Amino acid sequence: MKIPGLKAVALGLLLSASPLTFAPALAQASFTDVDRTSSARVNFQSAESGKPILAGAPVKVTGDGFKAGQQVTLLYGKTPLPGGNFSADADGKIEGQINVPANAVSGVFPILVVADAPYAATIAELKVSPTIPLSGEKAYKVTQAHTAKGVYQSAYSAKTNTLFTTSAQGRPPVTNSELVKLDAKTLKVLARTTPDVAPTPARSDGAPAAEPQKPGLYAVYGIGLDDAKGTVWVTNTRQDTVAVYNQADLKLIKQFPPKTVNHARDVVVDADQGKAFSSATLTPVVKVFDTATLAPPTDIHIRSKVRGGEFSAASLSYNPAAHLLYVVSHTTDEVAVINTKTDKVEKLFPVPGAKSSIGVSHDPQTGRIFVAAQGTDNLIVLDGNDGKVIADTPIGAGALNVVFDPVKRRAYVSNRGASTIAVADADGKLVANLGPAPTANHVALGKNGTIYAVNRSSATTGEDTDRIMVIQPR
Repeated sequence: MKIPGLKAVALGLLLSASPLTFAPALAQASFTDVDRTSSARVNFQSAESGKPILAGAPVKVTGDGFKAGQQVTLLYGKTPLPGGNFSADADGKIEGQINVPANAVSGVFPILVVADAPYAATIAELKVSPTIPLSGEKAYKVTQAHTAKGVYQSAYSAKTNTLFTTSAQGRPPVTNSELVKLDAKTLKVLARTTPDVAPTPARSDGAPAAEPQKPGLYAVYGIGLDDAKGTVWVTNTRQDTVAVYNQADLKLIKQFPPKTVNHARDVVVDADQGKAFSSATLTPVVKVFDTATLAPPTDIHIRSKVRGGEFSAASLSYNPAAHLLYVVSHTTDEVAVINTKTDKVEKLFPVPGAKSSIGVSHDPQTGRIFVAAQGTDNLIVLDGNDGKVIADTPIGAGALNVVFDPVKRRAYVSNRGASTIAVADADGKLVANLGPAPTANHVALGKNGTIYAVNRSSATTGEDTDRIMVIQPR
C-alpha cells in the first residue's frame, strides 16, 4: 500500500503552515544506550472528542511505555513536529497537543517517535481525514424517523415492501436490543420483538467471576432476509452466533448456540440455493447454513495472498443473478469472490490504497466492486474481472459501509466519523455528500433507488442520534 505521507510534497504541506519554530532534534549518541525492552507507543486523536482529525485542527497526543523522565520527540522524516517534544512522567506516560496545519493533505502519516536515555524509536500513524463539504442535497429527498435505540443495520423486503432493522445498545451484557419490522414507505412500526436471554459467558480461564454477571440478550446486529421462506436472519455478534425469525410476526424460529460463528458480522441469503452466509470476523471463514434444515453450518475458508497475513471476513455483498458473494477482509485489505453454487473462492483481489477495508458492494451490470476503507477514509472501485483499480476517491472520515444502486447507478457510503452519506457514480466520482448523518453506520437499498441509512448513537457524545434516514433521488 502506498502511504500518501511518504511523498515529499505531503511532508511540506503537513509542516509548512505552522507558525511555530521547529525544536532541534534529539542529540543522541549513535549506537549507545539502546532500550531493548521498550514498549513505547503513541496515539493521536482529535482534541474534540469523537471527531476525526482534520486539517487545521489540534491533535491530542498520548503515549505510554516510556521510561520515567525520558525525553520524547515526534518527527516527520527528519523534521521535528512543532510542539512534539515531551518528557515522560513517573509512570512513563506523555500527554500534550500538536496542531495540523490548515493546508495539510489528507492521508495516513508515519510519525517517528524517538526517545533518549536510553534510546528507543518506533512509528506511530497520524491519520488526517479529508474535509468534504455537503453538496448535492437538492437532488435528493431526505426524511428521518426514530424507531429504536442502538439501531445497527437494516434490510428491505421487496416481496412485502417492509423494512427490518436490528438494534443493540451498550456493552455486554447487552440488555437493550430489538428486531423491528416497519412499513418501508411510512416507517410505521408493524411489529417488534426483544431477543431471548443469552447464557452467561464463562471466563476464558474457567475461574468463577469475582461478581455475579448479569444476564444479557442475544443482541441482534447484522441482518439478511429470505423472502422465499419468509424469514429474517440476524447475527448475534456478542455470542458468536446467528438466529432466524419469522418475517410475519418476528417470532423466533431458530437460535443457534453460542460459538457457532466467530464474531458474526453480516449475513446474506441465497434463496435459490437455500443457503445463508455469515462472516466470521477475525477469522478467514464464511459460515454456510442450510436454510431448510437449519443444521449446523459448514465453512468456506479464504486464504489470503498477503505474506504472513490472515484474511478477516467482514462485510458481505451478494449478487443473486450471478450467485456471487463478495467478502471484504478488514485485516489484509482484500476482496474474495465466492461462487455460492459451489461455495468455492473464485477470485481474490488486493485493494491497493486501502487500510482497514470494511464495507463492500458490487455493480451487477459491470461486475465492479466497491470497497469502503475505514482506515484511509476512501472508496475504492475495482474491476471485477482483473481487480484493476478504477477509482480511489477520498469519501469522508470513517468510511464504514457501502451499497450500490444498479438502477440509478450510484454508490452510497456511510461515513461514521464525518457524519455524512457520500454518493459516488459508477466510476467512483463523488457527486453528492449528504448530511448531517450523525454517526452514520449502515446503508441498505430499497425500492426504486431508495436508500435506508442507519445512524447509530455514539457512546462518546451520549447524544441520542438513532435515526433511519430515507434518501430518495428526485
